[in-house]
Amino acid sequence: MSAPTPTPALRCTNVVKRFGDFEAVKDVSLEVRHGEIFALLGPNGAGKTTLIGCITGLGRATSGSIEVFGFDVQKDFRITRRLVGLVPQEINFDPFLSPYQSLLVQQGLMGRKPDPARAEALLETFSLSDHRDAYSRHLSGGMKRRLLVAKALVHHPKLLFLDEPTAGVDVELRKELWDEVRRLRDEGTTIVLTTHYLEEAEMLADRIGVLRKGELLVVEDRETMLARGGGDKRLEDIFVQLVRDGAKEAAE
Repeated sequence: MSAPTPTPALRCTNVVKRFGDFEAVKDVSLEVRHGEIFALLGPNGAGKTTLIGCITGLGRATSGSIEVFGFDVQKDFRITRRLVGLVPQEINFDPFLSPYQSLLVQQGLMGRKPDPARAEALLETFSLSDHRDAYSRHLSGGMKRRLLVAKALVHHPKLLFLDEPTAGVDVELRKELWDEVRRLRDEGTTIVLTTHYLEEAEMLADRIGVLRKGELLVVEDRETMLARGGGDKRLEDIFVQLVRDGAKEAAE
């Protein structure tokens, strides 16, 4: 008898999200496997952040269903929101709190008791210990990005969303974040990454999905997608061609 199929970390089934007459997410069905890094790519306005919002509880899908480790994000929202961590595109912490205070507050928001040791460990991991008591508004742009990641991890999420995590940061910090993403994956955290730096997806992702105007064009293993270029094209070129082909099909 064959082994049962493991429950995916994320399952989206026919998900639609409308804003009035505008359909931002169009009948998306997608599974993300436990323990993988999944890159969700698409041009601006493709619906990536809208879909992530529906999964993480920042929005509500108009129709369809979304499950996180088998739990429905609407019916079982108290469970799923504790299973999920989100690093958003925008800076979203109180500028008058210190990094240390921000992490303690975030623990409370996620239903956890204050754990100073966990906060201190994250500050050390993301090289923020020397600034633990500074006002967060005084941090550099790169330090603010580090703090966003630390906040998302403070409650030990099993599914982590990184929405443009390295936008506007320097090369050194980008590489540090790449190392941290790999470490988290190796420890069992499932990661969904959106990025316009396609070399990140090429280096980090196990599988890649491409969205265009709310439609999921393709989901493939990284090696399969790179093979589309005959072995002599980078992911950036393949991505551009997929988006252009999708536009042609939509126009026909």
